[in-house]
Amino acid sequence: MAVADGQIMSAHKGVGLVSQVFTPNAMADLKGHYAIGHTRYSTTGSSSLRNAQPFMIETIHGPLALAHNGNLINSAELRNELMKQGVGFSSSSDTEVMTMMLARNGGATWEERIKTAMKKWVGAYSLVILTRDCVYAVRDPWGFRPLCIGLLPSGGHVVASEVGALQTLGCEAIRDVKPGEVVALSNNALKVMQALPSVTPSAMCVFEHIYFARPDQTWDGINVHHVRQRLGEELAREVVNGLYSGLADKNGQGLADVVIPVPDSSIPAAIGFSRATGIPYNDGFIKNRYVGRTFIEPTDSLRKRGVALKFNVINENVRDKRVVMIDDSIVRGNTTGPLIKLLKNAGAKEVHVAITCPPIAHPCFMGVDMGRHQDLIVHNRTVEQIREHVGADSLYYLSVDGMMKAVQRADGFCQACFTGKYPIPVDLMSVKTGFERVTK
Repeated sequence: MAVADGQIMSAHKGVGLVSQVFTPNAMADLKGHYAIGHTRYSTTGSSSLRNAQPFMIETIHGPLALAHNGNLINSAELRNELMKQGVGFSSSSDTEVMTMMLARNGGATWEERIKTAMKKWVGAYSLVILTRDCVYAVRDPWGFRPLCIGLLPSGGHVVASEVGALQTLGCEAIRDVKPGEVVALSNNALKVMQALPSVTPSAMCVFEHIYFARPDQTWDGINVHHVRQRLGEELAREVVNGLYSGLADKNGQGLADVVIPVPDSSIPAAIGFSRATGIPYNDGFIKNRYVGRTFIEPTDSLRKRGVALKFNVINENVRDKRVVMIDDSIVRGNTTGPLIKLLKNAGAKEVHVAITCPPIAHPCFMGVDMGRHQDLIVHNRTVEQIREHVGADSLYYLSVDGMMKAVQRADGFCQACFTGKYPIPVDLMSVKTGFERVTK
């Protein structure tokens, strides 16, 4: 977190949970009227303290801090250009590249410097930028990542990646920062500048709806919970209509006995699947609320160990039953197999896995840490081979068309991790630790 009081800027950051880093003593030293914070792992650069955000520096124009959600496609090129000009770097993050570019840009105001930098930034970026007397909210012209603003009941404004954070603070008059916009927040005033024209069609990340976003999030007028219910309904229709085989019961007693979600993001989808098929919905897994997402653990060994720590099974709800396990995605494939094993150890007769998105066959270069092609379980595997690998009795993926029917938009979303069609040309060989490799 970085805080400014109109003259002086101070910061505190660390690696770990918010409650571990921001102790009462640490918070007591952060005094001011303007602040930005960041709670996300890095997608360019390793997950280490030197890459923790916000980045804060002193510039000729005064103190500056920046926090970033997303990923720049051309960060290596921009970094090399700055290094040739004598700029040194203390991290391997593209966010520091953005910070240094702003510090060096000419212009009479920070708005002008931000606009100049945006013309060179290619990729996904939702930013909050702190100066000594202002907070700027900035969104890339493709609109990859969400960013929204709310009005506090006591005056002043708050910016966050999700509506839920603003509603918790009692905000009203919430609006999205539009693609290509720069919004300045200072002295209870809100000033909007369209720095770059928005790209048409937009390229909002469809995976936000599938997995990342909170279910109470409404993004560009679309409620995430309702999208996830429709994802389950569309998947059920595709299974029932025979696009896949294997789930139908040979004795004609229905598709299965129970539908269970992998909590939490799959709960609405399981409700939708149950509603569309008539198979009863029930809880099968109880989630340990003190363990984070295993998908974003930095190593495979931690992800695998995390499954055993993260879930317990309600044996009575799955014993001697044919179970349909609904999950939002399979990325690396390290968690699906252990989940199936947990169910079968609890007495499930069969475990059929239904995934509410298409196979993730391509890495994301827009801010989701999905690794390289070879890290994805779909790489060089058929669906049948994946089924055998994870130990499911059958495996079903939602089609791209079914996914977009659930979103209720024909275009305007990035689907590159499923289709390989990136809205911006990308270097398929780049990796998140590329800067670290160069400097070794």
